[in-house]
Amino acid sequence: MSELASNSKPKRPEFRNINAITDLTTYRLPVAGIVSILHRISGALMFLLMPFIIWMFDTSVTSEFSYARFKAVFNVGAGFVPGWFFKLVALALIWAYLHHFIAGLRHLWMDLSHDAVSKEFGKTSAIATLAVSVFLTLVLAAKLFGLY
Repeated sequence: MSELASNSKPKRPEFRNINAITDLTTYRLPVAGIVSILHRISGALMFLLMPFIIWMFDTSVTSEFSYARFKAVFNVGAGFVPGWFFKLVALALIWAYLHHFIAGLRHLWMDLSHDAVSKEFGKTSAIATLAVSVFLTLVLAAKLFGLY
C-alpha cells in the first residue's frame, strides 16, 4: 500500500535557469518582478540624470535671469535640442521619482508587515504601484505640456 501512495504523489515542478537569448522573449515575468525591475531602472535613471537635476535646480533658483533662461529651454529649446525633448527628459525623471517612491513605500510596507505578505498581496500591491505611478505621471505630464 505504501508503494501505491508513493507513486500517486504529483510530480514536483522542475525549475531551470533561463537562457537570455532563447527564453527571454517567452518568459512570463510576474507583475511583482516587473515592478522590482522598474524600481531598479528608476533608481538608475535618477542617478544617471543627477547632473540634469542639479542644472535644473541651479538655474531655476539662481536669479530671475537664469529662471527666464530655464523656462526658455523648456519652451524653445537650447542649441539644436528642441524644448519638447527637455520636457520628455523631465517627464522621465518625474516617472522615475514617482515610481521609485511608491515602490519604495511598497517595499517598506512589506518589510514592516511581513506576516501579511503573500503571493496575492505581492501581485495586487505591484498592480497598485504601477497604476498609481502611471496615473500621477500622466497628470503631471498634462501639466508639463500645458494641457491645464
